[in-house]
Amino acid sequence: MKYFWVLCFVFNVSSLLGQVGIDENSPKFTVRGKIIESETRDAIPNANIEVNGGSYTTSDMFGEFRVQARKGDELIIRHKDFETIYYIIQNNERILVKVEPNEQDKFISKSSKKYKKQSFNSYIDSAEVYLKKDAKKSIQFVTDALELSNSKKENAEAYEVLGDINMFWKQYDLAVSNYRTSLRDNVVNEVELKLAWAYKENRNYQESIELYNAINKRGLSNYQLVTLYEGLGDVYKEIGQSDASIQAYQDGLKVAQKHIITPKITDLNSKIAEVYNDKGEVQEAQGFFSNSLRLAEGENKKRALQEKIKVADFESKNLNYSTEIELRKQALEDIEDIQLDSILDNKSPLTSQKQNYKIGKAYALQNDIPNAINYLEKSIEEADDREDLIVQKDATRGLSEVYRDAGQFNKALIAYQSYVDIVDKIYALKEQEISQAAKFGKDIVNQQTRINSLESQKALIDTEYQLNTEQAKRQKLLIYSLLGGLLLLLIVAFLMFKYIRQQKLANNLLALKSLRSQMNPHFIFNALNSVNSFIASNDERTANKYLSDFSLLMRAVLENSEEDFIPLEKEIELLQLYTKLEHFRFKDRFDYAINIDENINIKDFVIPPMLLQPYIENAVWHGLRYKKSKGQLEIAITQTRPDEISVAIIDDGVGRKKSKALKTENQQKQNSKGMGNIKKRVSILNDMYKDKVDVLVTDFQDAEDTGTKVEVTLKKD
Repeated sequence: MKYFWVLCFVFNVSSLLGQVGIDENSPKFTVRGKIIESETRDAIPNANIEVNGGSYTTSDMFGEFRVQARKGDELIIRHKDFETIYYIIQNNERILVKVEPNEQDKFISKSSKKYKKQSFNSYIDSAEVYLKKDAKKSIQFVTDALELSNSKKENAEAYEVLGDINMFWKQYDLAVSNYRTSLRDNVVNEVELKLAWAYKENRNYQESIELYNAINKRGLSNYQLVTLYEGLGDVYKEIGQSDASIQAYQDGLKVAQKHIITPKITDLNSKIAEVYNDKGEVQEAQGFFSNSLRLAEGENKKRALQEKIKVADFESKNLNYSTEIELRKQALEDIEDIQLDSILDNKSPLTSQKQNYKIGKAYALQNDIPNAINYLEKSIEEADDREDLIVQKDATRGLSEVYRDAGQFNKALIAYQSYVDIVDKIYALKEQEISQAAKFGKDIVNQQTRINSLESQKALIDTEYQLNTEQAKRQKLLIYSLLGGLLLLLIVAFLMFKYIRQQKLANNLLALKSLRSQMNPHFIFNALNSVNSFIASNDERTANKYLSDFSLLMRAVLENSEEDFIPLEKEIELLQLYTKLEHFRFKDRFDYAINIDENINIKDFVIPPMLLQPYIENAVWHGLRYKKSKGQLEIAITQTRPDEISVAIIDDGVGRKKSKALKTENQQKQNSKGMGNIKKRVSILNDMYKDKVDVLVTDFQDAEDTGTKVEVTLKKD
């Protein structure tokens, strides 16, 4: 089917093109999309999906794809059947690409199926929209989607989104359960990473480590690989394995530096510094914190501020109060700039009331009473304005202690009484929060129970089906018991089949032995003629050398004549010796080269003995010997897969067609017999060893002398 124009995106593409610049420091996120035909909604697989930042993937058999991108990146979609599409990424939206078919290829699918598919995707999209706003509504959309799901892949997608909702609302045990369900139906690298992180948050540390180590790293993008190492380092840090944590962070840092994943370089330097600080290796920590602070300043203001505060905490822990105070004062200036563009909630460590409190606390530890009082009062005032009771409580208590140490006991008492009042308010709020959290958790569990009941209903239907099947089997078994005679006949037939199969195996072994014993008489005859020619020309030294090499070859052939397979190493020695003999006779007709991939462990592979010799002989006698100019014979052994090697025998001789035209009738019969022999060997071996050997013969080049290329593929046991 051909598609001649792009119909639409779910989001307005044309209004976005060229309006958003790429922020190299912005975090990456996953963009999911689907490419379909507009009316039938049939998926379009194997489309090329590329992001100008470097990520690349293809659409799967369902037309769907996932790709890592940043806000402002350009998404490029190419396919042979429609024009290239360009789209500017805004966020982790779901993108739907529709294309219009030619008139003669249009057909209308069933409307019910079309509506059902649209509804499932709509529910999933709605669940993602409400994920951070309303957990109950988001879960309800997932429930609705599951009711419409009609494939394991859709089930997996729905449970992945459900796991994302649980993770955001800190229901980690439910997140683990839902991610596992998603992976049960469809294994996706990104979901495996999410599950490993959920295990960590749920304190299933060993399960998290085991999963991180089990994930196939070759299947991950560079960003996902860094995320894996970072997550693994976080788990080791949680359980106090500092050295393992640092090693994992360092592995991630190498990948991030190699592929210039700037935000992760900053994060990993910072995390390595934290672990060194926890170990008490302050100098090492200082070096990595210096790196992270410098790198963060090259990103955006908010990231630089976060790192500055983290380094200030480090200085505080190591009693460097002057440095801490200086960093926090700089942070206060940065906070003023950031608050012009965004609102910082009280849970953020970047609020000015928190920094003023910590500056006041540092001055108090330096016994600088006036400055301590000044900053603590600022903190209390700001916390009161922003209704941050936690910071207000800590700063009020700190102020009371400063007054007490300064001998101003009346002010200390007043501040302490304020502290007690604030604590009472906090307790009251905490009770409300606990009650609300319990209700919230109960609601989520109820919704999860409903979702589980949907699965149970599906499982019940499957169970009923299995029970009906079992009942039918019992009835059949009863009937079969009445037909014992027929069963007996079947057993006899099976025994006969087994006997015939064993006989066939014995015949194959005998045939192989017979074929192996038939070394090409044409080669032996010509070899002896060459010796005779050397003797006749009084070149006894050359004759002796040739005869010595020939005898070595004959001995090796006889030694291996009883084996179905020999080590590849031995076969290579035979090839080298055989090719050397042929070149000795035809030095003026061709040169040769035997190239073996240095990465191949030739001891791991076996090959039928003298399998390749007839092809080399054909290349020399029927290809290169007839060539007007000096030819080239190449034997190349390469590893194409971990369990597979390829042996290519390439000559630039006259080619099969021309060679056949030049042969006498007797030569054609000899060649036919030699090739028939090798084909029989390959056929028998493949029948006995499950397609272990594959042979492909093609022309080598498009020229006057087409040459011949024989490619023999061997699979490991």
